[in-house]
Amino acid sequence: MGAWQEADDGVPPGNHTFACLDGHTCGNPVRLVIGGGPILAGATMSARRQDFLARFDWVRRALMFEPRGHDLMSGAILYPPLRPDCDAAILFIETTGCLPMCGHGTIGTVTMALEHGLVTPRTEGEVALDAPAGRVVAHYRRDGAHIDAVRVTNVASYLAREGLAVDLPGLGELVVDIAYGGNFYAIVEPQPHYPGLDEVSVDWLLRWSPVLRRQINQLVDIAHPGDTTIRGVTHVEWTGAPRHERAHARNAVFYGERALDRSPCGTGTSARMAQLAAKGRLAAGDEFMHESLIGTLFEGRVEAVARIGDFAAIIPSVAGWARLHALTTIFVDARDPLRGGFQVV
Repeated sequence: MGAWQEADDGVPPGNHTFACLDGHTCGNPVRLVIGGGPILAGATMSARRQDFLARFDWVRRALMFEPRGHDLMSGAILYPPLRPDCDAAILFIETTGCLPMCGHGTIGTVTMALEHGLVTPRTEGEVALDAPAGRVVAHYRRDGAHIDAVRVTNVASYLAREGLAVDLPGLGELVVDIAYGGNFYAIVEPQPHYPGLDEVSVDWLLRWSPVLRRQINQLVDIAHPGDTTIRGVTHVEWTGAPRHERAHARNAVFYGERALDRSPCGTGTSARMAQLAAKGRLAAGDEFMHESLIGTLFEGRVEAVARIGDFAAIIPSVAGWARLHALTTIFVDARDPLRGGFQVV
């Protein structure tokens, strides 16, 4: 066991202050940065994501990793939109990195932002967001001052690679599909060396997920046909039979280095629906109720069919709820030896 820390953490001199709303979406954390986010350059949110990674990734590391965050931490920063058809722009930060899209993060961000008057949508009941992966639309249900539920119509999602055989020394061969739902997912269905979620422990998932992800990215170089800055498998989605009576399937999504999503994962649910649609197991209009590791649910739906380059795709939507639990002011002091964040691995 050892503590990881960036040698050159990039934190500028001084004491940096970030105002945050902390909440969770169906159990998985969302830290919404409402003050202190950096000013970014670029004509699109995809370009601004690259600018953030090049100049300000210290903000992500300082706010997501210990001692100010933890292995599961996920968050977002709101900006004015760059597109005329959007109400706001959004940048996603997580222990995995600066993501093109995050479903549970969008549900949490929209909920907390609307409840605190941070976004005024031009149409009540709908928030259009300019995300690095593209335009997404969140339809929300309001009850007075509270947002009860949010349904995110996500970017077009597709099955990128089917039946990739990956050898894991010490375990054996796993056959995976790679699907895109805003991020690239390795989807693992039950098979000889993976009997399903009910038959393995959390420790088993945390042990083999990073090994599988590393092996996959050594074997293939997956990139989005419309934006090659979106590339590589970042998440591993382990599937299994549902426990909840309303669910069609259950999953455990691995991200970062030691995280398993406590929600059913929004982009993971989108990727899973795209995989099932490509195999003829879901069609336009079909519902897909997805259960998380802790039993919370996302209501997925195939809204329409689409195309991404040469790939058949779907337009998925995912619905869930979020709750605020803290107003936080975080200081990142350049005098702090652990200013850049660390992770115990």
